[in-house]
Amino acid sequence: MISEYSFGRMVINDIPYQNDLIVFGDTVLDNWRRNSGHQLSVADIKNAVERFNPAVVVVGSGKFGMMKLLPETESFLISLQIRLIIQKTQHAVTTFNELRISDRPMGAFHLTC
Repeated sequence: MISEYSFGRMVINDIPYQNDLIVFGDTVLDNWRRNSGHQLSVADIKNAVERFNPAVVVVGSGKFGMMKLLPETESFLISLQIRLIIQKTQHAVTTFNELRISDRPMGAFHLTC
């Protein structure tokens, strides 16, 4: 459960993180990096999607929504029949927490801009 988000910081299960994250269940992949800072490419999430097999991917695009999803990334998720939700990170946290109960979400969170 994500209990807190503020610019550059997220708290999950009472553990604070200060880097971008991928979250699935109780697993947190800390210090997640993208190939191109503010673009989310297939390569950035492919390994995690294959590892976790989520039903939905919730993308937190940053406090101000600066991280953009590339069209091929959306096509990749659609081809796997994975639902996609993109929101500014503060809203994505709420969505992710709500979906955890029943929908096997994977969260990909940009914590800063």
